[in-house]
Amino acid sequence: MAKEIPNLTATVRAGTGKGAARQARRDGQVPGIVFGGETDPQPINVPFNVLLKHLKAGRFKSTLWNLQVEGQEDVRVICRDVQRDVVKDLPTHVDFMRLRRTSKVALFIPVEVINEEDAPGIKKGGVLTLVRPEVELVVTAGDIPEKLVVDLAGRDIGDVIHISDVSLPEGSKATIDRDFVIANVSAPSGLKSSDNEDSGDEAEAEAAEE
Repeated sequence: MAKEIPNLTATVRAGTGKGAARQARRDGQVPGIVFGGETDPQPINVPFNVLLKHLKAGRFKSTLWNLQVEGQEDVRVICRDVQRDVVKDLPTHVDFMRLRRTSKVALFIPVEVINEEDAPGIKKGGVLTLVRPEVELVVTAGDIPEKLVVDLAGRDIGDVIHISDVSLPEGSKATIDRDFVIANVSAPSGLKSSDNEDSGDEAEAEAAEE
């Protein structure tokens, strides 16, 4: 199932240049531009409050957006730059690039863990640590996965799940070029303490024998 692409609503900006941009800001809008593809650049305005909310939520530049401009067809875009006020650190201009369905783009895909009830390590009281709740993948814009699935069936205490253990969507790959850890199943703290105590007792016994 493809990941749902969030909508971002904008309006056509009448006029270009500093004057039109200043007027947009006075009206509570952030001026922007949409470029790329086989279409001319389109000046737009994005509601300031909406843009600020998305920026605070994070991952704005690595999210694929469905840009909706009144009177035009929706277009998939990704943010390429956000200019900010040097004093207030608030957005003053935003640039978007159009993407074709076949375009490749780097996005963060959420990780979902399944079959915890079938993991021996969890049944023994082991603790699951999700090291990476999201993984950045290079994916095709027209086929974005909704999630990556980590199957814990058969996993025991001490097991480590790497990116190579996860089935990636066809045509996608991780942006990190190494076999990094996504999750692991570790011993419960009580068992760890017991193991440490046992190790200490054994060391003392060996010292006494010597």
